[in-house]
Amino acid sequence: MTSRRHFINVSAQTALTVALGASLAGSALPVFAQAKPPVTLLNVSYDPTRELYVEYNAAFAKYWKAKSGQDVTIKQSHGGSGKQARSIIDGLDADVATLALAGDTDALVKNGGWLAPDWQKKLPHNASPYTSTIVLAVRQGNPKGIKDWDDLIKPGITVITPNPKTSGGARWNYLAAWEFAKRKYGSDAKAKEFVAKLYGNVSVLDTGARGSTITFAQRAQGDVLIAWENEAYLLEKEFGAKFDVIAPSLSILAEPAVAVVDKNVDKKGTRAVAEEYLKYLYSEEGQDIAGKNFYRPAVSQKAIAKYAKQFPKLNLFTIDQAFGGWTKADKEHFADGGSFDQIYTKK
Repeated sequence: MTSRRHFINVSAQTALTVALGASLAGSALPVFAQAKPPVTLLNVSYDPTRELYVEYNAAFAKYWKAKSGQDVTIKQSHGGSGKQARSIIDGLDADVATLALAGDTDALVKNGGWLAPDWQKKLPHNASPYTSTIVLAVRQGNPKGIKDWDDLIKPGITVITPNPKTSGGARWNYLAAWEFAKRKYGSDAKAKEFVAKLYGNVSVLDTGARGSTITFAQRAQGDVLIAWENEAYLLEKEFGAKFDVIAPSLSILAEPAVAVVDKNVDKKGTRAVAEEYLKYLYSEEGQDIAGKNFYRPAVSQKAIAKYAKQFPKLNLFTIDQAFGGWTKADKEHFADGGSFDQIYTKK
């Protein structure tokens, strides 16, 4: 009898365990069993976005955790835009590329098919969630009286700007000066002479925009820095020195573009979070962070209105209007043997 009672008790206990397991299987257990492992993204960007993405990455990680339950860490890589594009082509494992110009992102299509040719159609506003422009930063009080592009070719003026062979920002700088001279003096030939004189006054060609900022702000070289608008306004905040920002009479509308690096995200299994990472740049929070970091919000009317007062109203032209797009501009001005090589070799 004792043995039989023991058998019955064990059987009952087993049945209870099975029933309990089945109950848990239909309720809380899968929440833990199916919890997503942490994920890491690499954002390969250009120099002046460092501060922007430090703040944005923290906001996105919080948003993604609340939405998906998954922890995400975003690593940042910064440098000259052209150099960064080359690093991805050479194997840098970027999930997203947030480069200074669409031409650098197009290079990822042409050199290895790292992303689809229609990448710029996958996000609003030609995949540019924020815009910027090119301005002139001078020492406090503007001791050299610099007011416009014309002043940069005067004798005794030392100019700081990065190298357009490696820096996307430097290409915007170069083209802004070129178009100013072309409109004022009437021809591309005159513009070429003007830009040659300007680069004759350049004392240091750093590889990226942040390097030029450091040369100007920390090393105290140069009378004027040709800079991204956001970089110019961050000078005092980041480097603790006093500078004035000069808005030239004509400048270029810079539209930094963002893209998922298809080859890498498909290999790593990070497509979903990488796509959401870029889409969130267009959210109200993403647009507000852009404005806070002196980028011009592109789509949020609320953010555009909020930050309008911090940006001067400028006469801006686009790369398509003045130069027929980046492919044409790159070939004529920045490819080997192009206008930049011609004027800078002569120097």
